[in-house]
Amino acid sequence: MGLIVQKFGGTSVADSEKIKNVARAVIKEKLSGNDVVTVVSAMGHTTDGLVKLASEITSKPSPREMDMLLSTGEQISMSLLAMAINELGYKAISLTGLQAGIKTENCHMCARILDINTQKIQKCLKDDYIVIVAGFQGVCADNEITTLGRGGSDTTAVALACALKADRCDIYSDVEGVYTADPRVVKTAKKLKEISYEEMLELARVGANVLHPRSVETAKLNKMPMRVRSSFKLDDLGTLIIGVDEMELNKPVTGLACDTSQVRIVICDIVDEPGNAAKLFNLLANENLSVDMIIQSYARHQKNTNDIAFTIAKSDIDKFNKIKDKINDILSASNIFIDEDIVKVSIVGAGMIDRPGIAATMFDTLAKENINIKMISTSEIKISCLVEKKYSNQAALALCKVFELDGANVADVKGDLPVL
Repeated sequence: MGLIVQKFGGTSVADSEKIKNVARAVIKEKLSGNDVVTVVSAMGHTTDGLVKLASEITSKPSPREMDMLLSTGEQISMSLLAMAINELGYKAISLTGLQAGIKTENCHMCARILDINTQKIQKCLKDDYIVIVAGFQGVCADNEITTLGRGGSDTTAVALACALKADRCDIYSDVEGVYTADPRVVKTAKKLKEISYEEMLELARVGANVLHPRSVETAKLNKMPMRVRSSFKLDDLGTLIIGVDEMELNKPVTGLACDTSQVRIVICDIVDEPGNAAKLFNLLANENLSVDMIIQSYARHQKNTNDIAFTIAKSDIDKFNKIKDKINDILSASNIFIDEDIVKVSIVGAGMIDRPGIAATMFDTLAKENINIKMISTSEIKISCLVEKKYSNQAALALCKVFELDGANVADVKGDLPVL
């Protein structure tokens, strides 16, 4: 007998019929001979509805009270799922983050899991219960309820799988797996049978929405196998996520993602002297502004200045505008441009390592499409280019063709599902 940890997203438990469907999926795993721990998100758009309610009460809700409020969404899902399983004649018990022993940082709305005391879960499993755990939540040292931020339920599931030494962690949603590109754009995009932690982590960071980066990082550190599966096609094994050493790398590029959630900031004519870049990024850090791509231009000797360009999340643009004048005063910049008309197009593949010519092929492909590149960033297994937003689909189609992301070397799949 093994142990499988499952996670079902909000769309999978959006109404009573879907919760009953999830109950049957959980029981199916139990009948295969495995112990089962299931993590659930809030139903459908429950979290968005709770946030809206809070905004109707106050424009500045307390982070503590927001955690108290938002944690209720997952508790509704877990209770209803436990009832559905019990109704079908199987033993199920629901546990909050506190009851499941999930300890977090003393931080509201974006806490990280520090430890999990699995004693209660282990006892329930020993008593032959299917254990249902509320995702997205835990408690800090003084037993205050905390939430884990975006992607928190994915992270809960993987962390539980690691703490329980499970055989695998299955992430169920309304998609059938990880695709080579967004099938809404690239109609011939294919579902991957497997992908490495490293590739999935990079894709998650550059705009793929199928998994949160923290969950993949946790799985990678603990070598926990994961599957991305559909809660509506239970016989489909989806995509397996494993270590790169366990894979046979046949192609240099595994997948492509387009991220429209960033804006480009350009600070013009900063004096070219030590410390100015530090001043700029310290100001951003003090406002809790995370920066992605960064470019500093070559110094213009006549003026002894250069430009610094970087990208931030579009959701952080109001934070930046609050300190825009302060940045201008401290750095004596001639101008500050904010460019929202951009998309970050990225290719990812563990096969890029020690494979020359991948960047040249990407740049040449975009050039042939008459697409100008505004910024570039790279890692060992990723190349990202910032281009005008209107070229997003055109770039994706061209790059998928040249890197054979719609080729015959990946698993065939039916359907048109938005993943990468």
